[in-house]
Amino acid sequence: MFLVGALDGQVIATVMAGYEGHRGWLNYLGVDPKYQRRGFARAIVQEAERLLREAGCPKINLQVRTTNHAVIEFYRRIGYTTDDVVSMGKRLERDDGNAEKR
Repeated sequence: MFLVGALDGQVIATVMAGYEGHRGWLNYLGVDPKYQRRGFARAIVQEAERLLREAGCPKINLQVRTTNHAVIEFYRRIGYTTDDVVSMGKRLERDDGNAEKR
């Protein structure tokens, strides 16, 4: 699911949500900096939660870099907690910030 929040015809917020039958996921929540701290992130997350719940989703997962303290605090304020899990990944392509070399 791709949710888009608009105000006066302008896109100000987006989030991608998915449900794979076991857990729901939130990815790429973003709010235009001019509209941050006005409740738009909370509103679009609540709508994603509603849609996931409607689809039968029992739990939502998301990932935030440990250095992104502001975003971690945002999610805590709206009821998310830290799970006792290890997040693992494997890079398949180099990510050196130089895409034209690929």
